[in-house]
Amino acid sequence: MFRTRLISGIILLAIAITVVILGGNVLFATLFVISLIGLMELYRVIKLNKALPGILGYLAGIAFYMLLYFNLQQFYMLLFIAFLLLLLVVYVFLFPKYTSEQIAIVFLGLFYVSIMLSYIYQVRMLNDGAWLIWLVFIGAWGSDTCAYCVGMLFGKHKFSPRLSPKKSIEGCIGGVIGAALLGLLYATFFQDRILNMDNPQVVFAIIGASSSIISQIGDLAASAIKRNHDIKDYGTLIPGHGGVLDRFDSIIFTAPIVYYLTIIFLR
Repeated sequence: MFRTRLISGIILLAIAITVVILGGNVLFATLFVISLIGLMELYRVIKLNKALPGILGYLAGIAFYMLLYFNLQQFYMLLFIAFLLLLLVVYVFLFPKYTSEQIAIVFLGLFYVSIMLSYIYQVRMLNDGAWLIWLVFIGAWGSDTCAYCVGMLFGKHKFSPRLSPKKSIEGCIGGVIGAALLGLLYATFFQDRILNMDNPQVVFAIIGASSSIISQIGDLAASAIKRNHDIKDYGTLIPGHGGVLDRFDSIIFTAPIVYYLTIIFLR
């Protein structure tokens, strides 16, 4: 199991690095496909991945990415309202076939999966985005690694035993501090490449720590959803890691926080 997880993790990392470096349409298309797979995994939890509400969710996700690609952000709210109204029409006219919880999760999926993941692309498209984008992964995977190491060495106090018995308060703190230090080190090595930001070392440390906090909350939120529905993993697409939502659960949350904190500090 460990060997399978390690090999698939290395392959996944290599693909992620390649796609992020290429950026542009390659990154956009990759995130578009990943978001649709993520929606399918989420909707499968509530048994709607092949039902009409789920299909509406896929169409809404496709529509959102088309609006993003063609820079038509002014139509976002129209999409959200139209999507909600269509879901309510299905809910009302097919009642009691679908529950209110199912309809709510389908609507949530557009934001939780499609929109949140799209911020990876949006960070990459910023000025200096080729360098800023790695803060998303520092705040997610870097934080996870630091939290795991500190937790293994010093963890004594459980953080959320009902959701994640192995997480400790010490590990969570270690993840935040570790992500801040990684952000600081990253800025130190590449500060000459960051042309549109003052004091990148301080800024990257702040972003690293902030995104670590959010990523850990996101990880627990994903665990809560799985526990509510008595499943271990969202899928089996990535051997040893589960599905897309299992591997990208923390990145889903770090990408938006990195984007909005970055645009605050960009000149």
